[in-house]
Amino acid sequence: MASIPRPTDEPHAHPHDHDHAHDGPYLATKGGIVATVIDWATTVDHKKIGVMYLFAVLFMFFLGGLAALAVRVELFEPTRTLEVYNAATGQSTTSVAGQVFAQSATDVAAGNQVYNRVFTLHGLIMVFLVIVPMVPASLGNFLLPLMLGAKDVAFPRLNLLSWYIYVVGSMFALVSALAGGVDTGWTFYTPYSTTTEPGHWKVVSMVAAAFILGFSSILTGLNFVVTVHKLRAPGQGWFDMPLFVWGMYGTAIIQVLATPVIGITLLLLILERLFLIGIFDPRLSGDPVLFQHFFWFYSHPVVYVMILPGMAIISEVIAIYSRKKVFGYRAVAFSSLAIAAISFIVWGHHLFTSEGEVAATVFSALTFLVALPSAVKVFNWIGTLYKGSIELTTGMWYALGFLFLFSIGGLTGLFLGALSVDLHLHDTYFVVAHFHYVMMGGTVIAFMAGLHMWWPKMFGRMYNESLGKLGFWLVFVGFNLTFFPQFIMGVQGMPRRYASYQDEYLIYHQLSTVGAFTLLAGFLVHLVNFAQSLLYGRKAPPNPWGGLTLEWTDADSPPTTHNFAQEPVITHGPYDFDDVYPPQAKPGEFTLPPPLPGRRVVTVATPHARSE
Repeated sequence: MASIPRPTDEPHAHPHDHDHAHDGPYLATKGGIVATVIDWATTVDHKKIGVMYLFAVLFMFFLGGLAALAVRVELFEPTRTLEVYNAATGQSTTSVAGQVFAQSATDVAAGNQVYNRVFTLHGLIMVFLVIVPMVPASLGNFLLPLMLGAKDVAFPRLNLLSWYIYVVGSMFALVSALAGGVDTGWTFYTPYSTTTEPGHWKVVSMVAAAFILGFSSILTGLNFVVTVHKLRAPGQGWFDMPLFVWGMYGTAIIQVLATPVIGITLLLLILERLFLIGIFDPRLSGDPVLFQHFFWFYSHPVVYVMILPGMAIISEVIAIYSRKKVFGYRAVAFSSLAIAAISFIVWGHHLFTSEGEVAATVFSALTFLVALPSAVKVFNWIGTLYKGSIELTTGMWYALGFLFLFSIGGLTGLFLGALSVDLHLHDTYFVVAHFHYVMMGGTVIAFMAGLHMWWPKMFGRMYNESLGKLGFWLVFVGFNLTFFPQFIMGVQGMPRRYASYQDEYLIYHQLSTVGAFTLLAGFLVHLVNFAQSLLYGRKAPPNPWGGLTLEWTDADSPPTTHNFAQEPVITHGPYDFDDVYPPQAKPGEFTLPPPLPGRRVVTVATPHARSE
């Protein structure tokens, strides 16, 4: 996807076709500290907005992780009330063991309520503040215009507004958490959210946070749809776009169409709580199951807002580190749209235990249907890996880890889609494990793959590969040690959301807790690695991995303020590794597969081609 200089007298030249070669890196400071802060706070540069999202999401990921560790410490052993007889005084005293949130027998109920608030906080932060915006708002914002050959997104000011909406929503959530938090669960299920702590504002504040964050998703999705339709580089048709763009496009469609549903639902919940309007509360002639329908009509499509961007990343990572054309490009592209479409008609599988037999049967069949486009992607990724010139970088290790973990998450979802099995596994730790294998084993692991691959492009510095691989193995082992035992617990009947348990589950919970701290160690290794990269890392070349998409072939590392010196023109496909040598790369730097019979590898010159 290399470019050639575009003639300045071409009749359809864009207004920003003039030479931007004088632009400096987008990270260049604009004077003193105050001037730099103001510049970042008022920027409409998609790259800076993406970086601000990145660090905000990582900070929220840290807070959500702390809440998860608190939950795992609480569950390291079951709660026991101990009675100790003192022979000297002839009196007995009671104490509590195995509970970190209470220290006496009279505080067990209060401690359990604190536990409810902590796991609710973990879920709310991880879903609404981390996983939903993690890839689209950070990597998507940064990379989408670069991959399309555009100067920026279609609506730069709207992009900045979406960032500030995210900040305001986050502040509402944190204020509610600092005030003591809510114990409704991250789904805000009624009647919990309409009856707990009557008259208190904490639930309203937390619900308002999710309501506000929805507008950020809608604006980001709208921006991406218009950008893909209107700002592609000359010569870039729909099937010349990188698969990352296809994934972002499918994600954006879901964001625009599904998010208003949860917005209206949460607004109704706020109105019911404040003004006692009977919508969901049965005491006011409301229907709590109606809330579940509204909530999951949004939240099941939003599962794919979480995982589709991860799949989009994996398509890029596997192609680049395999140095091979993506197997079945169009099938992978259309499967992104198929997932987006089917995701709107499967919400009822969350309500198998509260809906009629006919509806449950229909939703069960649709649940199996949505697995097909995901299976197409996995099959095509494996086909791409087959006989590829694989380079086992940290990013590639994370991509391979994704294939393993997401496959487990997807296959266990088939069990939950079967009516007879789901009745047994419903609301057990099997569901918890399945959800985490899809969301963390899918989205977060894919995000780590993409972050490692695009880190040199974003910040212009290379990271330490040895530390990166150490971090991967700690994360991979820690993740499986945390969540695989939960499948076993779920099959044996361990219910979710309980602060204590019977002794037969002790070993599984302890393994999960050890795994959680192993996960923490892995992410701390990555934190140290990235910090070391920013401070002391080797300067990154424009194309360190030999990619053929526009962010590698036509942009510096880090990119300039206006992305490109001249508007790119597409001259080859994004994955033509079999007959195009990577521009901006030294000959012999990459291991290339032998040319196909009758074809030869050619080097495509670009205005940015370098000799170093």
